[in-house]
Amino acid sequence: MNTQRYFIELSYDGTRYHGWQIQPNAVSVQEVLNKALSTVLRQAVQTVGCGRTDTGVHAKEFFAHFDLETMVHGPWSMDKIIRGLNSVLPLDIAIKSIKAVHADAHARFDATLRSYQYYIHFQKDPFKEGYSWLIRDKPDIALMNQAASIIREYTDFSCFSKSNTQVFTNDCKISRAEWVETEDGVIFHISADRFLRNMVRAIVGTLIMVGRKEIAPEAVRDIIESKNRSNAGTSVPACGLYLTEVKY
Repeated sequence: MNTQRYFIELSYDGTRYHGWQIQPNAVSVQEVLNKALSTVLRQAVQTVGCGRTDTGVHAKEFFAHFDLETMVHGPWSMDKIIRGLNSVLPLDIAIKSIKAVHADAHARFDATLRSYQYYIHFQKDPFKEGYSWLIRDKPDIALMNQAASIIREYTDFSCFSKSNTQVFTNDCKISRAEWVETEDGVIFHISADRFLRNMVRAIVGTLIMVGRKEIAPEAVRDIIESKNRSNAGTSVPACGLYLTEVKY
């Protein structure tokens, strides 16, 4: 039977979910999306995501693909489907677009760049609770950027990877790693061709150690070259992390 592949773009607040990927005994974004698609399209739909976000991590931009046995024709039909999905999905998941793509297009393997942002604020703010990490004392941003520039020199990030992950390589090409100050906090921007599980939160935790002057910026070299997760910093809370861009 002929099928048509589609890319779906969405965003979500990850607070209530155990990440993107379906898992037993836990509610995931993928599970909720699959149920909504199957309900609206009246056929069983299984999505494949552009990656996996951890429990509590948010996504401002996320892509997945799925196949349909029945073709969807015309912009009005697609608009109706998007409206239908947004009406049945919970308020913390929003569909932005759905586009027909060629049969071998792949949301995960065709992605060439992924970008994350990590938000930190320094003053108690009830409107940032759950969406940014509150720390009391402002770290040294210049030192953290110095250490971030060192990270960009490497490709093997075993030291920042969650143990026992089933990946063929721990190599990633980081094109941006930079702290940017805001009016009431700081945002860490990082972009790479791929990321390992827990990698961004481990990097942020390590750079915070630098900013607190617990270790020198150059110590990051020893941590990376050790390829040992126990030498890197503690993973920071998931609430401040956002997947912000996926490029194809």
